Amino acid sequence: MLGKKKEEDNLRTKKLARNTMSSMIYQVMTIGCGFILPRLMLSCYGSEVNGIVNSITQFLQIVAFLDLGVGAVVQSSLYKPLANNDTQQISRVVKSATRFFRNLAKILLVYVVGLILVYPYLANQQFGFGYTAALIIAMSISSFAQYYFGIVNRLLLLADQRGYIQYDIQTITLILNTIACAVLMRWNVSIQLVKLTTSLIYLLRPIGLNCYVKKNYKIDMDITYVDEPIKQKWNGVAQHIAAVILDGTDSIVLTIFSTLSSVSIYSVYNLVAFGVKQLFVSMTNGIQSLMGELWAKEEINELESFFDWVEWTIHTGVVYVFGCTSALIVPFISVYTKGITDANYIQPVFGVILVVANAVCCLRIPYILMILASGSYKQTQNNYIIAAILNIGLSILLVRKFGLIGVSIGTLASMVYQTVWTALYNEKHLIKRSISFFIKQVFVDFCGAFVIFVLNKLLGQYISTNYLEWCWYAVKVALVFLVFEVAINYVFYKEKMKKLTGKILLVSKKIGMKVF
Repeated sequence: MLGKKKEEDNLRTKKLARNTMSSMIYQVMTIGCGFILPRLMLSCYGSEVNGIVNSITQFLQIVAFLDLGVGAVVQSSLYKPLANNDTQQISRVVKSATRFFRNLAKILLVYVVGLILVYPYLANQQFGFGYTAALIIAMSISSFAQYYFGIVNRLLLLADQRGYIQYDIQTITLILNTIACAVLMRWNVSIQLVKLTTSLIYLLRPIGLNCYVKKNYKIDMDITYVDEPIKQKWNGVAQHIAAVILDGTDSIVLTIFSTLSSVSIYSVYNLVAFGVKQLFVSMTNGIQSLMGELWAKEEINELESFFDWVEWTIHTGVVYVFGCTSALIVPFISVYTKGITDANYIQPVFGVILVVANAVCCLRIPYILMILASGSYKQTQNNYIIAAILNIGLSILLVRKFGLIGVSIGTLASMVYQTVWTALYNEKHLIKRSISFFIKQVFVDFCGAFVIFVLNKLLGQYISTNYLEWCWYAVKVALVFLVFEVAINYVFYKEKMKKLTGKILLVSKKIGMKVF
C-alpha cells in the first residue's frame, strides 16, 4: 500500500515537473516572439496599424465570452472520471463539450460577419472598409478552428495532467509563425497576408491535438446519456465574464473612447506586464489538475500542505519579479520603441500602475486554482460579477480624463477586490484555516513591495539607450532586489526559505553530477 502511494506521488511529481517545464518554455518563447513581431510591425506599418491589429484581436477574443465558462467547468468535470479511470463518463463529458463548442464555432461565424460590418464605423481609425474587413477575416480563421476542432482535446489533456503535449505543439507553431511573419514583414507584404499566414500555421495546433487524443484515449463519440454529464455547466459564467473583461476591457475602452495610438501604447506596455503574468501562470499550469486530483480523491492533508507551499511561493515570486518589472519597464520601452516617433511611449506612471495591477492579478492564482479544482463555481459567482462591474465601470469613468492611467486604475481596483475575496473564501470553505495565514502573507508582501518602492525612488528614473545597457541595469536591479526579498522572507518564513534553499542545492547538485 505504501509502495503504491509512493509510486503515485512520484508520478504526480514527474507530471507536474514536465507540465511546468513545457509550459514555461512555451511562455518564454511567447514573450520573446511577442517582442519581435510587434516591434517589426511598428517599424514596418506604424502605430496606427499596430493599434488596429491589437484592437481587432481584443474584439475577436470577446467571442471567448460566449464560452460562458463552460471550458473551465468541463476541465473540472473530468478530474474525477480520469482519477477513477471511468472511460464511459470521460466519453460523456467529451461528447457534451464537443456539441457545445461546435455550436459556439457557428456563433463565431455570425459574430465575425457582424464585426466586419460594425467595426470600421465603431473604431476611431483611418482605414477603409475593405482593408479592415480583410484583416478581420484573416485573423478570425484560427479562432474558428480552435472552437470547432481543438478546445475539447486541450481541456482533456490539461485535466489528465498531460498539458505538456499542447504546450510543445504551441511552442513549435509559435516559432514557425514568428519566422514566417518576420520574413513577410521584411518583404513589405500587406498586414492582411501576414495575419492570414499566422492563422494557417496555428491550424496545425488543433490538428496535432486531435491526432494525439485519437491515438491515446478511447473516446466513444457514439455514447448516449440522459443526464447532463457536465455538472454546474452554467455556473462558470461569472468567473468567465470576469476573465474576459480583465483581459479585454482596457483595449476595447481605449478603442471606443480614445485613439488607436493609445491602444498601441497600451499594447506595448502590456507585452511586458502580460508576458510576466503569463510566465507565472505557466508555472502553475500543472498545479490545478494536481489539486483537482487530490480534491477528487479527498486527500485533504496532502492538498492543504501543497496549497500552503504554492501560496507562499507565488506571493514571494510575484513581489520580487513584478518589483523588478516596475523598475525596468520604462527603460525597456525606451529601447524597444527607439525611432518610433508617431506616439509618446514613455509613460512611467501608467507603466507602474499596469505592472501593479498584473502583480495583484497573479497574487490571486493559488486561490483561483483551488476554486477551479474544487468546482466551486456557483458559490463564488457573485464575487466575479462585482469584480467585472468594478473593472469596466471605473475604466469607462476614468478613461476620458486620465486616458491610459484611468483604464489601468479600473483593472487594479477590481483585482484588489477579487484577490482579497477569493483568499477569504478559500480560508473559510476550502482549505479551512485561520485567516491569520493570509494576513501574515499580505503583510510580508507589503514589506517587500515597500522596500522595492524605496529602492526604485533611490535609483531614480533611468532611460536606456540600447539593449546591452538595459541588460546591465536589469542585472543590478535584480541582484539588489533579491538580497532584500530574501532577507525579508528569512525573517518571516525561515522554515520555508530553508526548504527552498535545500531544494535549489539538491537540483544544482544533480545537474553538476550530470555535467561532470
